[in-house]
Amino acid sequence: MGQVEAITQREIAADPEDVFDALADYSGTRPQLLPEHFSEYEVREGGDGKGTLVHWKLQATSKRVRDCLLEVDEPTDGQLVEKDRNSSMVTTWVVTPAGEKRAKVVVTTTWQGAGGIGGFFERTFAPKGLGRIYDSILDNLAAHVTK
Repeated sequence: MGQVEAITQREIAADPEDVFDALADYSGTRPQLLPEHFSEYEVREGGDGKGTLVHWKLQATSKRVRDCLLEVDEPTDGQLVEKDRNSSMVTTWVVTPAGEKRAKVVVTTTWQGAGGIGGFFERTFAPKGLGRIYDSILDNLAAHVTK
């Protein structure tokens, strides 16, 4: 077993605080940003950043559906950490200033992958697939905060 990591980033022409607030709004904005890969979205506790407990199903491929129950934390300013209670998956969103009224968003997801040949394929293809899903979320986020 080895750790698998997927990283996606984007600069968005909006105030970093507005970008972070949109990402941290699990009860309002966040479900609007999610592409078709997400289903059964439900906020179970909280709804705004730290202390939120949110559930969704993530269909990364036609055969792979992950049931996620995520605890949200904000360990530092501009950072959201989503830890899945059902697996080793951790997703970290970091929003930092990138110039005047510009934000850089970096999303990193890590998890313990499978071993053997299955693990090889997971480490090879899963980060690319997850990257496409997060590109979609970042597209939607950019459209939301720049309207």
